[in-house]
Amino acid sequence: MAAKLKTDKTIKTVAEDLLKVLQIEGSIEATELEDATYRVDIETPESGLLIGFHGDTLASFQLILSLMVHKKLDEWVRITVEVGDYRAKREVQLRNMAESYAARVKATGEPQTLPYLSAADRRIIHLYFQDDKELESESVGEGENRRITIKPRAS
Repeated sequence: MAAKLKTDKTIKTVAEDLLKVLQIEGSIEATELEDATYRVDIETPESGLLIGFHGDTLASFQLILSLMVHKKLDEWVRITVEVGDYRAKREVQLRNMAESYAARVKATGEPQTLPYLSAADRRIIHLYFQDDKELESESVGEGENRRITIKPRAS
């Protein structure tokens, strides 16, 4: 229990320090989830600045925070940063996109390729289709050209 409290406090302190360096005011809450992931919730009036274009700044903040916490604790801790429910709203958008593309594939029988998505966004799409009996998702390409194709599941 003491190790958990130390980890919570370290994550919160490092996140607060990082916000200070970025000159962004906000409050931080760090909580451990059941899968040993730590969720860092940041409330700030400057959420758009911290989220950035398509969540790019948020992803960078999360990566830097994870690296800084690793240096402090000398162990890797999985951290997810949430600002203003951005990730939750983004997941809903991605599920809606997946449903729309799934309907097209079912209607035409033809594979459909989604626009570029980040690795984290692609993961959400793949999880959406993992238990689908009719359709499957597949990542194709490399780097910025990596795309998800939704297609009928092979029998």
